[in-house]
Amino acid sequence: MKSLALSVSLFAATACGGMHAGPSIATADAPYDLLITNGRVIDGTGAAWFVGDVAVRGDRIVRVVPAGLLRGAKTTRTIDATGLAVTPGFIDIQGQSYDNFLTGDGRVISKVTQGITTEILGEGTTPAPLTPTMYGWMFSDSAGLRLAPRFTGPHGFGNWLDAMGSHGVSPNVGSFLGAETVRMYAKGKAQGPASPAELDTMRAVTRRAMEDGSFGVGSALIYPPGAYASTDELIEIARAMAPYGGLYITHMRSEGDRLIEGVAEAIRIGRDGGVPVEIYHLKAAGQRNWSKAARMVAMIDSARRAGQDVSADMYPYTAGMTSLASCTPPWASADGKLLSNLADAAIRARVKSELLGGVRDAESLCELATPHGVMVTGFRDSTLKKFEGWRLDDIAHAMNEDWTDALIDLTLRENARLGGIFFLASDENLRMQLKQPWMKFGTDAEGWDPDSTRGQMTHPRAYGTYAQLLGQLSRDEGLMPLEEVVRKATSAVATRLSIPDRGLLRAGMYADIVIFDPLTVLDRATYAAPHRTAAGIRNVFVNGVEVVRDGVHTGAKPGRIVRGAGASGRRETVDGRRETGARSQ
Repeated sequence: MKSLALSVSLFAATACGGMHAGPSIATADAPYDLLITNGRVIDGTGAAWFVGDVAVRGDRIVRVVPAGLLRGAKTTRTIDATGLAVTPGFIDIQGQSYDNFLTGDGRVISKVTQGITTEILGEGTTPAPLTPTMYGWMFSDSAGLRLAPRFTGPHGFGNWLDAMGSHGVSPNVGSFLGAETVRMYAKGKAQGPASPAELDTMRAVTRRAMEDGSFGVGSALIYPPGAYASTDELIEIARAMAPYGGLYITHMRSEGDRLIEGVAEAIRIGRDGGVPVEIYHLKAAGQRNWSKAARMVAMIDSARRAGQDVSADMYPYTAGMTSLASCTPPWASADGKLLSNLADAAIRARVKSELLGGVRDAESLCELATPHGVMVTGFRDSTLKKFEGWRLDDIAHAMNEDWTDALIDLTLRENARLGGIFFLASDENLRMQLKQPWMKFGTDAEGWDPDSTRGQMTHPRAYGTYAQLLGQLSRDEGLMPLEEVVRKATSAVATRLSIPDRGLLRAGMYADIVIFDPLTVLDRATYAAPHRTAAGIRNVFVNGVEVVRDGVHTGAKPGRIVRGAGASGRRETVDGRRETGARSQ
């Protein structure tokens, strides 16, 4: 990645390829659209805060100076931030707001009210590029199915990004290419190794997505059909994206009993594929595996000392959330036949036997968390809604079944659409991991409107990830300085993704800005009552437009698409030199 100083200088020149021209640095008597005065400026570099003023014109920051230097400047609006923190907007490296950005209202209230100004998608599966066979696999609603044909062809991935941008969204949006999508494009939902012809297709799909603006390839190797991919297949995909500055980011094949093997596989894919490695939501899952966390961190440190670019991200909660159906063995979902397989008595018996004996060739989250450590969510069947938020063992007791039968019956009756909150990690490991210098943050959550929850539960991380870090963990526990939390939430992610124009409070950067009260910022969401927006987040700006005022969403949707470094038309500067940083539209 080129230096940020060079990035800023490039934006001051005339933009090419349809990009916005960067502003010249303002003079003291030039009018501003926004002036934030007397705030505790935490610029995203990790440097200590200072009392300063931030001036914005249009969609850019034009001045960041010690307080008072802009006294008397002409401005449309002034915010007195005395006693408040002023920071870059937070970049969520693991967002899940696919439906909201494409067919929903695009506001993702639970995200922006905690300070998120950019959300990055792409864990495992993306709804593009598609073949016609994939339409029904990716979309179950009529709105999505109407859009699906646009996401076929050589630029299906880019068309999907464009569709989200034109739909209207509050935060900026970018994405990795889902490795599961790559496999389905070439091989459907079948098990088995990819043929040479299928590998050629996977490479081509990957290259085209990188040219369309993907940040790299994101795998999720516990979920079928992504779980069917071999290490060698993933290495070939990595090699295809390497010339475009791609990043391999992974929900590893195991976070539990084969955690160490999962880390080793991720490191090997990066090494042999010639790309950096990022590990999603790093954790040691299941109490019997908690002792492996120190070795897991040591493996990453060792790889880094040896010169390999490996790092990770996480959310500050001991529970994760995913599909309840993920508890079933991956083979049961082969060829998209999970429901018909579970309805077969002989296959049902085999699934139960593996669940009770431990699924040895895959990750069984229900077994790792224990049935009491699984909170079931997302009921649609009116006769089952009473179980919303119940633990799996309690539901089984109420149904007069053992937990394996309850799991299978619930999956069948709800068409495999139920979610589960899985209590898997330890508080001690969580705090140890958060302090690692290479750690970053992501929610692993979709955005919600708290007024339109339809009675469904969700994980509190959807509302409170960054408030938890800023409030309880930094202020109350002193786990990390506030400046370090902000760095890991902003510039560390921008650097990881080669986004040169976001993640810092600096002249020339896009005006993604958060103003919060460091004394009152708080995660108010809980597992029992998750739909509570964060406290203490006063104002949030995206591209210079206010999306949160006094903690309330303004309705604005100024978000733009952020594309990766390898995007076609974005790798040449105005003077013809190679450009390696991502650009935003």
